[in-house]
Amino acid sequence: MIPEATLSCIGCGNKIEHDRVVYSCPRCGDLLEVKLENLSSVDASLLKERWRSRPIGVWRYRELIPLRGERYITLHEGGTPLYRCGKLARWAGVKELYVKFEGANPTGSFKDRGMCVGITKALESGRQAVICASTGNTSSSMSAYAAAAGMKSIVLIPRGRIALGKLFQTLLYGARTIAVKGSFDDALNMVMQLRDSKDLYILNSINPWRIEGQKTLAYELYDQLGMGDYVVSVPVGNCGNISAIWKGFSELIELGLLNGSPTMLGVQAEGASPFADMILKGHETLKPLEEPRTIATAIRIGKPANWKKALRAVRDSGGTVAKVSDWEIVEAQRALASLEGIGVEPASAASLAGVKKLVEEGRLDRDSTVVCISTGTALKDPNEELLRGIEFSEVEPNVDSAKPLIEEILKP
Repeated sequence: MIPEATLSCIGCGNKIEHDRVVYSCPRCGDLLEVKLENLSSVDASLLKERWRSRPIGVWRYRELIPLRGERYITLHEGGTPLYRCGKLARWAGVKELYVKFEGANPTGSFKDRGMCVGITKALESGRQAVICASTGNTSSSMSAYAAAAGMKSIVLIPRGRIALGKLFQTLLYGARTIAVKGSFDDALNMVMQLRDSKDLYILNSINPWRIEGQKTLAYELYDQLGMGDYVVSVPVGNCGNISAIWKGFSELIELGLLNGSPTMLGVQAEGASPFADMILKGHETLKPLEEPRTIATAIRIGKPANWKKALRAVRDSGGTVAKVSDWEIVEAQRALASLEGIGVEPASAASLAGVKKLVEEGRLDRDSTVVCISTGTALKDPNEELLRGIEFSEVEPNVDSAKPLIEEILKP
């Protein structure tokens, strides 16, 4: 029932035993992915029967996460709600719109899906500690799962460029946190220079096992929606999540379980859009951005490590990309909250902002069914800038002073 797996280079095709600790191809230096072999020979009906006997979540799909051990580190991640949002559909201009709310994960972001698998693999590999560079969500998640596993965790953050809520989480879970006087890309470069350490296990998204956890979002959409002909809009920073979700869909298609094929839409902020710029300009290679700027801290990344995988996801799915301004992100964030009661951090709202923009530009059909991936909860990134233009009133501590305001609010 469990398919064989190898680590496969997306560039030269080199295959490596999947239990080796390696983060890039030893032959050409390109990215690696966990490749499930002979999926078409798996009994898909039996697989579905096993899945249905378990609670929905990452480890429901353990047959397609090819770890060798039987101990799984979990905080009950995955199984996040899928909301059907009629008012948002009208706001964005599409026929039907769903929001997959990843903020319901244990540390409040989609990173928990990949981290439970990554930490489990770290234990399986006999490493003493885990390490990552982060703008916040990765560090929060890694430190929590390391604590659950009894492992040490080390985090490198770009000094002054991490949301306070995420920094608080990271410190609270006990990670040794190091502030780097530079960008996220500087911090990641430092981490990758430690790749040969026999004690450390790197858990940035360049680690292919992180992707194996994140791909389960696609499996859940299969269980929750069934059909396959919809657009999946994903905020894009380091390019790992969009490629992971497409990997999950691709495996379901190979298994013969998914009818139709979802289309991937990658959305970046205008001030941090090297991936979107590459596609929109028709280039084949990515030009890094030295000083990415956006209010959406989770996607403020100028040199996305997984851009090649993401490019494949967009092209193979027949998808596209969009760039949105910070104001469009904030507008979408407020629409999610005020129309549907879904509170997300700014980066999450980029997925909805991108849908609205593409409809207005005529690049997305108004008859589309869309799933917006909301990657993190609103409490991840409380920011004074997000409150601009939102007013509140002050009154004296008696009801008579409040009545005129209340009456104004109640007017038809």
